Amino acid sequence: MRKLFGTDGVRGIANEALTVELAFRLGQAGAYVLTKENKHKATILIGRDTRLSGEMLDAAMIAGICSVGADAISIGVVPTPAVSYLTREYEADAGVVISASHNSVEYNGIKFFNREGYKLSDDIELEIERLIANDNKDIVLPTGIGIGRVIRRHESIFDYIRYAKRQISTSLEGLKVVIDCANGASYVSAPEAIRELGAEVIIIHNEPDGTNINKKCGSTHMDDLQNYVIQVEADLGLAFDGDADRCLAVDEKGNIVDGDELMAICAIHMKEKGTLKKNTVVATVMSNLGFFKMGEAHDINIEQTKVGDRYVLENMIENGYNLGGEQSGHIIFLDENTTGDGLLTALHIMEVMMLSKKSLSELASVMSVLPQVLINAKVNVAKKNDYLSDQVIMAAIAKVEARFDGNGRVLIRPSGTEPLVRVMIEGEDISLLQKEASELAKLIEERLA
Repeated sequence: MRKLFGTDGVRGIANEALTVELAFRLGQAGAYVLTKENKHKATILIGRDTRLSGEMLDAAMIAGICSVGADAISIGVVPTPAVSYLTREYEADAGVVISASHNSVEYNGIKFFNREGYKLSDDIELEIERLIANDNKDIVLPTGIGIGRVIRRHESIFDYIRYAKRQISTSLEGLKVVIDCANGASYVSAPEAIRELGAEVIIIHNEPDGTNINKKCGSTHMDDLQNYVIQVEADLGLAFDGDADRCLAVDEKGNIVDGDELMAICAIHMKEKGTLKKNTVVATVMSNLGFFKMGEAHDINIEQTKVGDRYVLENMIENGYNLGGEQSGHIIFLDENTTGDGLLTALHIMEVMMLSKKSLSELASVMSVLPQVLINAKVNVAKKNDYLSDQVIMAAIAKVEARFDGNGRVLIRPSGTEPLVRVMIEGEDISLLQKEASELAKLIEERLA
């Protein structure tokens, strides 16, 4: 049974759930498991975002890594996708990111990548957990010259910028762009890469002080960006999250362009170029119904997975697809990187704008975003999966879906961490959606109390 690793590494409130001691143990166990087959002295790359606790946890992780005889390559504040790429580029044995992504400052997290830049398999995560559960007593610690050392590489962010710039085929000269860096890990790479490609760049929320990451800014709070785009008459705005593996956009009219719309733009462009493998995009069940209708209209197949970028990536690898992602803006271009990459998403969207000579609002119009209503039903935690076997609930769901007749849908999803069942209904009439979702949530609460 998993106790430490969730769907995106180990995460919790720093100094409470995610302690220095746990970070040290994770450094030891992770380095040991990921490098135990090596016949050379192993190296592990480690980067972090801008939150205050990052330096503390970084030091503890490095100490753990070095204590088992591996060298730690410390690259400081960089986006999560930079660690994924640079692990491969530097031929390291593994990579580590210290970040809690879009979460507020009190949280932090630790995520591992293997030597190919992919997140760890369940089996490897469980092996790390087993070692930690035994206080790492199964690990033999070296002494003398066997102890690892720390190598600091301050140029790594520029290696990542150069790599990102190579992934598009056109200058961005003539574009006026507002960038919201979320006071996070993109504060150097995104403005620098986009400016070097020729765009006029206006930057907001790019003064990280350790306490302001994601604070009323970035991809989870886009009001400031929308206002700035209109005020300065920009062609678009770009919003990153704290670790810059996500990107959302704002069109020239100040409207948010979400991850589904960004994927639709890229998918159509890639299909036209002949680079969309198997004419398929991988999305999750939470993608908007309008996205699936776009796929039908453009003869693009859309695979669905459970919510979570790791499930999107697993499907892409297993089936040989090269584009996938989530509505949240976590988009994977698998020919270029092995995880979601906000900067690559931004560059590809601007590339399509330049090559097509179309505004972002015109490009985003390839799909219509249907309204969604989400209501949480509070249930007995032991019964939150029982809706599937409850004939009354299933009949009510079928009745709602029949009413929509293909122009709406119902998605029921139990929470992974709370005694909740999430009721999401999608369709064209917002008042009808709210009524149906409320009634269905009430029924689920009554039946699963």
